[in-house]
Amino acid sequence: MKNLRLLPIEKVAAAYCALTCLLMLIMMPRLVDPAGMLLMRVEWLAMTIALIGISHYLNRVPRLTLFLRVLGQMAWLAIWYPDTYEFNRTFNNQDHLFAATEQTLFGCQPALEFSQALPGAVWSEAFNLGYWSYFPMMGVLIIAILIKEWRGETGYRAFKAVSATLLTAFFLYYAIYIFLPVAGPQFYFQAVGIDEILQGHFPALGTYFSSHTEMLPAPGYSDGLFYHLVSGAQATGERPTAAFPSSHIGISTILLLLSRRHVPALTKYLLPFWALLCCATVYIQAHYFIDAIAGLLSAPLILYIARQPFTTKPTFPRGSTHAVTV
Repeated sequence: MKNLRLLPIEKVAAAYCALTCLLMLIMMPRLVDPAGMLLMRVEWLAMTIALIGISHYLNRVPRLTLFLRVLGQMAWLAIWYPDTYEFNRTFNNQDHLFAATEQTLFGCQPALEFSQALPGAVWSEAFNLGYWSYFPMMGVLIIAILIKEWRGETGYRAFKAVSATLLTAFFLYYAIYIFLPVAGPQFYFQAVGIDEILQGHFPALGTYFSSHTEMLPAPGYSDGLFYHLVSGAQATGERPTAAFPSSHIGISTILLLLSRRHVPALTKYLLPFWALLCCATVYIQAHYFIDAIAGLLSAPLILYIARQPFTTKPTFPRGSTHAVTV
């Protein structure tokens, strides 16, 4: 029966599902596709139940089933992310305020200037590699922690706690995106027109993005492998949502902080990809520069909040000082 218990990461996903269902009920008259949103949540529940059932059936290989259950919840982020758009598309877009702030602070639009300053294939591929490495970085860290605990007697507490902490951090960012509709330069500049942006015109678009999801063509070396990987991923799952603060920078910074605590030797290998990713968010015009700054500054706070439910001090034999922290 132990395998039938919910993992911490599954409890986090269930809580987010329940809270967004409540929000759906409140916002029902304004939602464009409530039936599709509800069906997605039913599918999430079916997946979760199926993975728990598999875990019970394959109880002789607990490491594999534990990993599959965590992987299932992390993979579902690809569905939860565009779901934020279904909520915030009902609110008035705020990109005009962010673009105007960029112009005031920097005298230009960094998302345009950066890619024009470094147009070469090497820079393009390097930055796109960094952006593409977002989920691989996460996977490497989680697997490294799982392997580290493989032969221990901790019951995979760190693995369970870190995976649940990461999912909680994602959902904290998603909660911001639901109520703060900022699409980012690749959508806003496309809607307004580059010429208007260069002239310093930043009109308010209201609920324009509720029915428009066109993006600017990505800058850089269009024949590059990582250019195609990033462009393909964006064409499949990107929506005019989730620009401020940058969760790419926020979550990847959290990954570094967790790596330093749990797998210090891995951190130096993650650091170059993190640096490229931070630059890439502005280079590929996914974010305003202030989004990137906010992502970096918000990471420690988001981590602090996200890890609180999973920082435990288990009972050990008298005289032991061990504790599990995230």
